[in-house]
Amino acid sequence: MLVFIDDSGDPGFKLDKGSSKFFVIALIIFEDELEAEKTAIAIKEFRRTLGFPSMVEFKFHKSSITTRTGFLKTINPFHFKIRSLVIDKSKIHSHELRHNKASFYSYAIKTALKYGGSILNAKVKIDGSGDRVFRKSFLTYLRQQLNSTQRRVMDHCRLVDSRENVLIQMADMIAGSIRRSYDTSKKDHMVHKSIIKKHIEDEWLFQ
Repeated sequence: MLVFIDDSGDPGFKLDKGSSKFFVIALIIFEDELEAEKTAIAIKEFRRTLGFPSMVEFKFHKSSITTRTGFLKTINPFHFKIRSLVIDKSKIHSHELRHNKASFYSYAIKTALKYGGSILNAKVKIDGSGDRVFRKSFLTYLRQQLNSTQRRVMDHCRLVDSRENVLIQMADMIAGSIRRSYDTSKKDHMVHKSIIKKHIEDEWLFQ
């Protein structure tokens, strides 16, 4: 089992000063490594049809609606599952989670992986680009929280650079699609998620 993880939104809690109301963690789950490889090739071919250089990264918030929908239609025929955790930050009252971005992010990732029971012995890859690299303490936290003698969620877990991994980029595009569906002020708020809805195994609104 392969799991690719990225998020949409920001971990800040200044909701009256521009922080996003919702924070989404998206897990893209492949049961078969060959299917993951085929999906990655299709994404690279789609990028080529757009005339983008090979190092151009697909990011939901930077893409046009045409690119977003084209991307989602490209991946839609392949076999994968989506699990997502949608956090309404206005309902979070923990002082630690509201004031420590690393704690909030670590808790969100752990919660998304832990509950549901369908993820076992997985090879997990998480976007570790930019200022999100939490160093070894983050990975140690996840192993301690998720693996036990009774149940082993992760076989191993790595932080990877999204610029070099199109399946992490896929997780970004899907996380963005799910978060957009909660922004009813946008006319296209349901357009993106509707394309990939058959893949959504679980969408948990955590409050």
